[in-house]
Amino acid sequence: MGCADKVLADFESHKAQELFCYLLLHRTRPYLRETLAELLWEKSPDVQIRKCLRQTLWKLQATLNLHTEFKDSELLVITPNWVQINPKASIWLDVVEFELRFNTVRDVSVEKLERQQIEAMQGAVALYRGDLLEGLYSDWCLMERERLKDMYLMMLDKLMAYSEISHAYEAGLVYGMRILSYDQALESVHRRMMRLYYSSGNRIKAMRQYERCARILDQELGVKPAHRTQMLYEQIKADQLDNTSDIQPLPLGNSLPVAQEQLKELLNDLIELENRLKSKIQLAEQTVSC
Repeated sequence: MGCADKVLADFESHKAQELFCYLLLHRTRPYLRETLAELLWEKSPDVQIRKCLRQTLWKLQATLNLHTEFKDSELLVITPNWVQINPKASIWLDVVEFELRFNTVRDVSVEKLERQQIEAMQGAVALYRGDLLEGLYSDWCLMERERLKDMYLMMLDKLMAYSEISHAYEAGLVYGMRILSYDQALESVHRRMMRLYYSSGNRIKAMRQYERCARILDQELGVKPAHRTQMLYEQIKADQLDNTSDIQPLPLGNSLPVAQEQLKELLNDLIELENRLKSKIQLAEQTVSC
């Protein structure tokens, strides 16, 4: 975070850093001291958490005084009952800029993206340098971390799709690799990377991407690739993929088999989604229990 043209860092206390980040992320309103104390020290006795909050506020204010110089106002507004980020303080916050850029493209389909919106997303993903407050596992932090990460992955996915339709294959592959570094079981991303590799003239890597996808799905979720993924693989293997469009349905004789096939694909997608959600829930429970 930048403030008064300086970078704020080097917090001596992890709780001071956590408190400061919480106040910044929820900077539009004041908070009761009791609310903040219960948030940060939920398992401690009431008397102890009030003392801990007083000490943490003192450490936080001392750190801020070393890094900022305000003549007319302080960065924190602290009263006997309330704590708030000063709404008059001059602050640049990467999360704010990240969310503003995300909001400009949130409801825009890939086909309707304008150059300015593409640049906004590129700037946003450049701001994202890792998970929020890595090493902290408070409930509020886990939720906020997941929310921001989902926004990041959504923008990467849009950029990847835009790269495919604009024939920027190498850029699309880079975006895909970033997405898979966070969740390697995202089958739709594997499919798009298969198409990107094939479109860039590398059929072997496209086929290996399928093999990697199948291996990961089996190891993590115990499932096989969806029918549409297998179909894409067979098209690439036969060197018969149409680069100008997405995967085409199997040539069937009448509309009923087509509908049945579509329902099967939908069921496979739902099973895939259910397995991914179960995996994430188990991971979250393990993290919280630690």
